[in-house]
Parts: sequence; C-alpha cells; structure tokens
Amino acid sequence: MPKWISFPKVKGKASRQAHCDLPPNTFEREMSKEGFSGPSAQFHHKHPPTSWSRIEGPLQPRAFDTTKLGNTVASPWQSDILLHNDFTKIRVWQSNESMDHLARNADGDELLFFHLGNAELYCDFGHLSIHEGDYVLLPRGTMWRLEHDEVINVLMIEATGLSYGLPEKGMLGHHAIFDQAMLDTPEIDAKFIAQQNDESTKVAVKRDEQISTVTYPFNPLDAVGWHGDLSVVRINWRDIRPVMSHRYHIAPSVHSTFLTDRFIVCTFCPRPIESDPGALKVPFFHNNDDYDEVLFYHKGQFFSRDNIHPGMITLHPCGLTHGPHPKALETGNKAMRKETDEVAVMIDTRDTLTVGSAAERVEWKDYVNSWGGGV
Repeated sequence: MPKWISFPKVKGKASRQAHCDLPPNTFEREMSKEGFSGPSAQFHHKHPPTSWSRIEGPLQPRAFDTTKLGNTVASPWQSDILLHNDFTKIRVWQSNESMDHLARNADGDELLFFHLGNAELYCDFGHLSIHEGDYVLLPRGTMWRLEHDEVINVLMIEATGLSYGLPEKGMLGHHAIFDQAMLDTPEIDAKFIAQQNDESTKVAVKRDEQISTVTYPFNPLDAVGWHGDLSVVRINWRDIRPVMSHRYHIAPSVHSTFLTDRFIVCTFCPRPIESDPGALKVPFFHNNDDYDEVLFYHKGQFFSRDNIHPGMITLHPCGLTHGPHPKALETGNKAMRKETDEVAVMIDTRDTLTVGSAAERVEWKDYVNSWGGGV
C-alpha cells in the first residue's frame, strides 16, 4: 500500500461529519480510494449527481433480469457465465433435477448462494442439508453433488485462482457480524455412508472453463472420516447480524461476508434505518473508483432502488457515480421507512467485469435512464 497523501480539509459550505447534517438543499457525493477504507472526499452538490440526461458510450449502469434466463441444466458447469474477469466468474444456475455426477472446480474456490430451493449436499467432507438463503463455500478441488426434488436457483461466485477468507473485524471484535462458530460443516453421518456404493460414478472437472470427465468404478465420496482445518462451510444470511448505527449511515463494505485478494462479497440484511434527524437514510452518492459493483437481489424491497425485483442483478462500473434512485431518495428524505426488508449479495471487484452474452439477452436496457425520470 502507498503512503496516502492525506490531510483533511474543509472548503466552502460543508458538513463537518460525513453522511450527516448536510448543508440545506444539497446532495452528498463521496469520492474514495480502496473501496471505502482509503482517503475520501465528500462533495455537496446542488443537484443529485446521478441526474444525467443521457450517457453515451460503453460505460453505463446495467441491470439484468435473471428470472428470464429460463434454462434449467443438470450440471453447474452448463450454466452461463453472466459476468467475469480474470479473477471471478459469476453465474446463476437453475436446476430441476438432482445431479447424476460429481462436480469439481479446479479453477478456484466456489461460493454458492441459494436463492431458491433446498437440497442435500454430498461432498468429500460428508453430508450437509442446504436451505434457501444459505451460502456454501466449496474449497478448490472439492468433489460435490446436490440431491433435490424441487427447483433450485443458485448464485455462483468463483474465486478464479484465488481463495476465500473472512474479513478482519477490527475494533468490532471477532464475534461481530457472525461468530465463526456459526459456520456449519458437513458430517460423516448415516446419509453420507448410505450413498457410498460400487456404482460407476463420473466427476466433471472444470479447468480453464474446459470440462474433463473422470470415471470411477465406485462412488469416490467414500471417506469414513477426516481431520484438519480445511472444509466446506455453510452460513445462512439469517445468521448474519449487520452492523448498525442510528446516527450515521455506515459504508457498505462494513457488511463484508467473504473476501479474496481481488474482490469482496457483502451481504445486506434487514436492519433498522438510521433514526437521527441529521443522518442520511439511504446510501450516499459515491464514486467507488477502484471497484466495479455488482448486486444480486435475493428478496425484499431494496431500499435504494426502484423497479428492481428479486432475481435481478445490477452492475455499477467504476468511473460513474451511483446512488439511490429518485423515489428512494425522496422516501429517505421524508424518513418514511423505519427499517429495511432487503436481502442482497454485493460483489465488488477490483478488476473490470465483462458482461456475457447470456446476461445481455436478459438486460433491462433502460436502466441507465432510471435516475433521470426516463422510465
């Protein structure tokens, strides 16, 4: 990390505390480095910084409705890549039948978020029941399969060539947000032992987005035990206790759940909205110019967005200011809501994301106009 040029100054009409007690009839915009953890400046504008009349060129906020993808496939590797760069691949996998093979990702750790449905996971480490709202972290090289008798819809976030870890909690203490004791692991239980057999079993191994098939004359999930400090882990968003402040709108990176060297995964959960009269009630406008921001909307009404429903994905690329939609801003200014009911997964990537053709097929093209009254 460089030694930042950092010398706090105040010029013109400005609040002394960021995100609170703004000068009358102004809109705050934050420009920051390293997400929200580096030096920053807060500007106070006469107009909302997203009230553009049009944007021309490839750099635009974009939205994709994954509920319109329509394809159900038996293997996770058959699902389309929606967004990607050298360090992550983001898919939405929908399946209506149990896997008849094992999957193994040789490209990196895989993080699954179960948007819809329940399933039984069988993997090297044993058996684990999975429910709607669960994160499941699969270390690179894990063999796994799912059994289910209902449709599942899964957000898949690959850490390509990377490993997932947990964020530092700092002054919050290491039990904050969630205690590591809340991370569940598979069991070598009766169900796991019962699925072991001598039937021919195929393993679909993904490496550099190419699939190789390894066939065994038996089920290779035949462990009778294991020990160590590497495992599949599970946590549900309902077990996450978000950081809150009634007097100050906290930066979204405080809600980090998992991270790698090149991107972070955050979880927005229901929480009380700030109640102090001078505190912002919606996210501040910001230029997060070191990261692209992706949001997957799981459930509820996202309190800074209009016309967004569960199953949609938005992409806010670095280089553009983003922030609340006009109706959400008005609702916040009037303090009309006392709590949020949203659940969303945010992925902030240090490297520019490319939009895949499958995402383009389900894109809401007019999203770019949704801040300026064009929709």
